[in-house]
Amino acid sequence: MTAAVLFITFVVLLFIGTPIAVCLGVSSLAAMLVQGAGHPISTTMSSLPQLFSASTSKFVLLAIPFFILAGNIMEKAQISSRLIRLAEACVGHLKGGLAIVCVIVACFFAAISGSGPATVAALGLVLIPGMISSGYSPAFSAALMGSAGAIGVIIPPSITFVVYGSIADASIGTLFKAGILPGLLMGVGLCITALIVGRKFDLVSLPKASGKERWKAFKDAFWGLMMPVIILGGIYGGIFTPTEAAAVAVVYGLFVGICIYRTVRIKELWAIIIDSACTTATVMFITACAGLFAYVLTRARLDVAISGALVSLTGGSRIIFFIIINIILLIAGCFLDSTSALYILVPLFVPVAKELGIDLIHLGVVMIVNLAIGLYTPPVGVNLYVACGVANVSLKAITKAIIPLLIASLIVLLLITYIPGISLLIA
Repeated sequence: MTAAVLFITFVVLLFIGTPIAVCLGVSSLAAMLVQGAGHPISTTMSSLPQLFSASTSKFVLLAIPFFILAGNIMEKAQISSRLIRLAEACVGHLKGGLAIVCVIVACFFAAISGSGPATVAALGLVLIPGMISSGYSPAFSAALMGSAGAIGVIIPPSITFVVYGSIADASIGTLFKAGILPGLLMGVGLCITALIVGRKFDLVSLPKASGKERWKAFKDAFWGLMMPVIILGGIYGGIFTPTEAAAVAVVYGLFVGICIYRTVRIKELWAIIIDSACTTATVMFITACAGLFAYVLTRARLDVAISGALVSLTGGSRIIFFIIINIILLIAGCFLDSTSALYILVPLFVPVAKELGIDLIHLGVVMIVNLAIGLYTPPVGVNLYVACGVANVSLKAITKAIIPLLIASLIVLLLITYIPGISLLIA
């Protein structure tokens, strides 16, 4: 009865357009009221503050607001425009070079913002018009920007990896290292696809930059390029934890924005903090409601039942297990945001993975890559909507243009899934 109330309420709310956090919270509350039938409602309601607090007060989650703030500061510091100029100076002269620039800069900016939609919003305003002027169609330009922006949740520091690590009790530092090669491989796949698709367009290349121009662009972007080096180097070198690294990123971002580039003014800090707080509140509200949903699953023993069913279904085969989770995650990514999907599905998949002897770091990378693809798959691909707004194209047009990029991403996903070494080589 509890399971029926939980899932039916969730699905009904989801399909009538209710925000995902509300879907999770209301369906969980309805299930809890059914579980507590015969007891005073106040007893059930009094447990909600404690459950919300337990979901959001984990130390590792403190990294989320700091990484969000650091990303906003570096965006305000106009680091994105400097990265674009550097990439254009290096590969802009190649046929289809601006498409490569789009992907390369998305990879670099991902290591600063850690957010897919933020990457699309920050880079799309410059790169999408640039790609259109070079000969690409508006729909494909927006599609490439939307898919490249999804690399932001794979390449560290990634907020999504922080969430997965907190749920699965996995090392976030190791997860960060494991995400580097898959993220770069995803970027290579998108570059190759863009070059192949670009053959049907009459592309115009940028003039080849001189060595002096490239050196100038590098010097201009140097301080921005150093941010991921400092963050990841500090984590992997054991100097600080991922949470401490997030705080270091904020301090470094302020130093670069105020003292080096001088594009961030002291009076603008309040607006940056408010914006970061709003984004953090959204993430944490989803986290709290998703944690409540996971609590109901656990209390009703539904997680054990579902995990047991998965074990029986796989028959002890890792190949079948990964086929199942890829299908589930690709579908879930079309409707759920990454945080909600992780809170719902990680408690179900982790026990099965342990029983099958699958490394939780590898499982985490596979899940995150699946959910990254979900960022640009309709009908709820957030990156697509951001790219549509920037390029002023319809969702129908961008959905058609995204198909070859989606196929390339799925090929990369299969490689990452069935060749664990891609994730674990440097982890």
